[in-house]
Amino acid sequence: MSKIVFITGASSGIGESIANYLHDKGYTVYGTSRNPKKGSTPFQMVALDVTDAASIKKAVTEVITAEGKIDVLINNAGKGITGPIEDTPTAAMKENFNTNFFGAIDVIKAVLPHMRTQKSGTIINTTSIAGYMGLPFRGIYSASKGALELVTEALSMEVKSFGITVVNVAPGDFATNIAAGRYHTPIFEDSAYKEKYAENLALMDAHVDSGADPRIMATAICKIIENKNPKIHYKVGGFMEKFSIVLKRILPDKVYEKLLMNHYKL
Repeated sequence: MSKIVFITGASSGIGESIANYLHDKGYTVYGTSRNPKKGSTPFQMVALDVTDAASIKKAVTEVITAEGKIDVLINNAGKGITGPIEDTPTAAMKENFNTNFFGAIDVIKAVLPHMRTQKSGTIINTTSIAGYMGLPFRGIYSASKGALELVTEALSMEVKSFGITVVNVAPGDFATNIAAGRYHTPIFEDSAYKEKYAENLALMDAHVDSGADPRIMATAICKIIENKNPKIHYKVGGFMEKFSIVLKRILPDKVYEKLLMNHYKL
């Protein structure tokens, strides 16, 4: 029997690439989105809003009823957010955490009882290389992804005795439509950060537009699923993106901060 894979946020971008790739490899894939269009993908789609507990329960129940199990959960649904910390509405920050952090946890909570019963399962949380560092004008996004990184570590230890593996995959910039779906704090005319934020907003969007092929992420995810003893943390991105994490570990704080400020022209 092929493994049953459950992927949140599979209607576009990295999630869709992962779902298509695993489907082509022979996995039984269930992708999710808030408003799935039937027949629009070669894999099956179910409705799921990660910020709605009832929606999560319904989607998980639907797959369990149809297949009897979920072997792999890929927590991929996420939203971007940009803006100076001072200018960004707190409500927008909370909404971002509800999707990127609490949403992922609620899906995990819905799937775990089934994985414990079958005494096996793999949970893969998609975070971001941005979660390893506080990036200017992306601080809330960095924080939400960094928080999920730490929860992955804790959860891995908590569920290991049940035969469940928990893995984190942090991608760099990939060519997706994430920029279009981001919450962008407006560039306020009276903002102290007006010029620098405007410059960096254009830079962030350019990085996504010139990003790598999402199939690279899909290939990495497939290798993790097929690995009988995967690591806890994986980074998937360009050399400099991954090297930036190494630099953060070895350089003094102020030196690393200066490098980032130079990069972002601050």
